[in-house]
Order: sequence, then structure tokens, then C-alpha cells
Amino acid sequence: MKFFRSRARRTKPSPVFRLAELFHAGQYAQAEKEGRALIRSPLSGEELVVARTVIAISTGAQGRHTEAVSEYEEALAASHEFYGAEHWQTLKLRSDRAQQLAAGGRHAECVAECEAVVRATAGATDEDTRLVAAAATNGLVYALNKLGQHMKAEALAREALTEPAATPHVRHVLQLGLARSLNGQERYEEALAEAATADELHRVLTDGQRVTDDGALHLVTGTALLGLGRAAEARTRADAALAACLATVGPDHHRTAEARELLARFDPA
Repeated sequence: MKFFRSRARRTKPSPVFRLAELFHAGQYAQAEKEGRALIRSPLSGEELVVARTVIAISTGAQGRHTEAVSEYEEALAASHEFYGAEHWQTLKLRSDRAQQLAAGGRHAECVAECEAVVRATAGATDEDTRLVAAAATNGLVYALNKLGQHMKAEALAREALTEPAATPHVRHVLQLGLARSLNGQERYEEALAEAATADELHRVLTDGQRVTDDGALHLVTGTALLGLGRAAEARTRADAALAACLATVGPDHHRTAEARELLARFDPA
């Protein structure tokens, strides 16, 4: 994510650069702490948007999804004031907030908001806005899968994967969404093949992206393997998913809960 892009050359680094570095290093609690301290200091409008954004995404990354929604609303207010409602930065914040709604179980609300962002970005020619559209579609795919609308999720994921503006990370998460949609339709061989493609994309991500996405990759692969009756391999993946989630996003994150749900299919209470 591009947290900060100045339209003028700066003579000294902005204090928000450190927040972005902390987040990308996976130091979410520290990024949140320093962000909260920083917003009490005088900041430019652009810097305030970045600081508020880092607080929001760091809160969500620690699994405090309900709180993250509120933090995104603060970031959105700052972005509206500085950039305006139609700027890609503001639209990206709307998309990210919607995905926190889904993480907190508010899937229908996520669908509605992601669809609104996709409509707002329709016909865009600049790369940043097209990337926001792809990211919003990813949120839509995730929420539709959670609502059991797997065929619609599959169609959207396949279409979004053809978007040239999609970064490797966005392509990776869309690929995972596609695999989830196939798992939901019990098309496990196809899901496993799409998970393998996601694994290939996973290898070219940055270190920070690769570590935080480990759990999701293990989850979709383990689910497909279990559906194919390959229980031992599936259990290995499920264990790896839980370990990865606990190590990166902590016990309260929605993905950690999903890993526990997969493990419960091996060890029913």
C-alpha cells in the first residue's frame, strides 16, 4: 500500500514514514501506538491521512475488527477533507473499511460497500483507481464466499484477475478468493490447482506480505485437501495455518478463527 506520496519534493522525511515502516515490518502494535501519539502533534493534512490510515490498518491487523471500523471512519473523515470523496485514496479507505466489516461478520454490509466502491471506480483509466477497484472486488469476493454465494464470487474473482493494474499482492489475494469459491462449490481438485497458483504468486511477494498471507494460503489448501479425502496432508496444512496466524495476526483475528474452525473438522468437540 502506498501510504504517502507527496506532490512536492521534501527537504526532510515526514514522521509518518516511520509508521509505514513499522506496519510493513509487521510491528502492528508499535505502529498503532506511535500513530496515536503522532496524531496529537501538528501534522499536514496529507500526513494526518497517513497516520490515521496506519492506526486503522494496524488495529485491524491485530484482530480488533470492530474497533478498526471506527478507526477507518476517522481516517475517511481526514481523507475526505484533504483529498475529496472521489479521490482514489478515499475510495481505498472505503474498501478497506468494508473488509473490516466482513472480518467482523458483517458480510452483507461489506458487499454493499464494496459494490459501491466498484461502481465509483468504473471506467477509471488511472492505475491507482483501477487498483482500488480490484481491491474492492477482493473484499466483495471474500464476503460473497462467506454468504455462500460461491458461484458469483468465482465469476468476480476470475474477471478481476484479468485486470492489468492488479499488483502481485492483489492478484494473490484474488487467487485465494477464487480457490475459496471453488472449495465452497466442492470443486476441490480445481480449488487445489488455484491454490497452487496462489502459492506461485506468494513466492514473489515482499517478505512482509508473504508472512502475513501464509495462514490464508494454508487454509485454502488444507480445505481442498480435506475435501479430497487427503486428511493427513490437510491436517498438516491446518496446523500450519493456525501457527502462522497466531505468529502474525494473533489470536483474535478472523483468519485465526477460520484456522481453528478447520482444525475442529478433524477434532470435533
